[in-house]
Amino acid sequence: MILSPDKASIFADEFIDYFSNTGRIDEYLVKVKLDRLSKLPSALPGMGPEEDLFTNFDMHPSDMKIKVKPIQGKALSDMYSSRLQITMSHVFEDSIPGKSMKWMVFEENTDKIIGFIRFGSPTINSKPRNDWLGTVPDLGRFNRHAIMGFIIVPTQPFGFNYLGGKLLAMLCCSHEAREQLNAKYDADICLFETTSLYGSTKSSSQYDGLKPYMRYKGLTDSDFTPLLHDEVFQRLNTEFTRLNNDKCIVKEDASSRKLKIQSKMISLIKKHLDDADKLTEFNNAILSAKNLTQQKRFYMSTYGFKNSREVILGEQDTLIKADNYDRFSIDQIVSWWRKKASRRYENLIDEGRLRTEQEIFEKDTLPKFDIIR
Repeated sequence: MILSPDKASIFADEFIDYFSNTGRIDEYLVKVKLDRLSKLPSALPGMGPEEDLFTNFDMHPSDMKIKVKPIQGKALSDMYSSRLQITMSHVFEDSIPGKSMKWMVFEENTDKIIGFIRFGSPTINSKPRNDWLGTVPDLGRFNRHAIMGFIIVPTQPFGFNYLGGKLLAMLCCSHEAREQLNAKYDADICLFETTSLYGSTKSSSQYDGLKPYMRYKGLTDSDFTPLLHDEVFQRLNTEFTRLNNDKCIVKEDASSRKLKIQSKMISLIKKHLDDADKLTEFNNAILSAKNLTQQKRFYMSTYGFKNSREVILGEQDTLIKADNYDRFSIDQIVSWWRKKASRRYENLIDEGRLRTEQEIFEKDTLPKFDIIR
């Protein structure tokens, strides 16, 4: 595809204007989030999606019952998306290529949602993972044995008050999660991985302190640009497609399609921009945007098996249980969490720091809470 210098300059200005007005990760997230929320239908008072989220903050963790609900069918899928949309600070895509399994997690006594999980196919390459394996794995074999957590989001302030993010993270490492994934994809999962949400913006994450369920394995390499929000991206994508003889500039079945389309746009602009000063301004805007994401903290779990690495590499065929294998059941995970959450909850009450106001994103309203939480 060839762009005229004039078109390349016009497209460059779109990126420059967009990213030059965003200096911090929280500013970027709010900008994208409010754009997405503006497209949601308005709900009648007392009938909005927030009514399904947990708000019984006088309940002690010892009285809670945790229930996992797999998402099947359009009604549950719509419920998952609308409730997650007002909870999660990032914008998420409803449809993604590759593996996908979604859970909503409920407090059973109140039948209220306390968190959201989405499993998906792992990223193609990861430095901490390759360091652990000692090599770059065969992708076909690796994909049969590995899964990634793309969404692990507690409702708030359930997450703050009750260590909700840690509970969700451990549930991802449970035998029940592994068994459901195996059944759905005829797989033999023995590796779970995820990354911190805000890169190295924070020195810690909700996944810290979860041994033996999950372990920190280092920082990822980071060299991608944050995604343009929906309206700007769609407008540019339409124009690039038109100029490319009405064909998408990447393969129709490409994974991480939006990211790859945007990366291709940037590459084409750089290639055909003949104004040196504009090119420098464009490159600076892209570099500034990349600095928003930074590196991410990488975490792994081997589901209580002692030879996951060897099976992934094809050196062994049969998984061998470790001595702590039984600890990865949901019952034992919830028991471990309940003790930690009880101490957390009681300390917050003693210190007068318990949060009781629901933290959700609302249309056309800047959030009153810290979104990097």
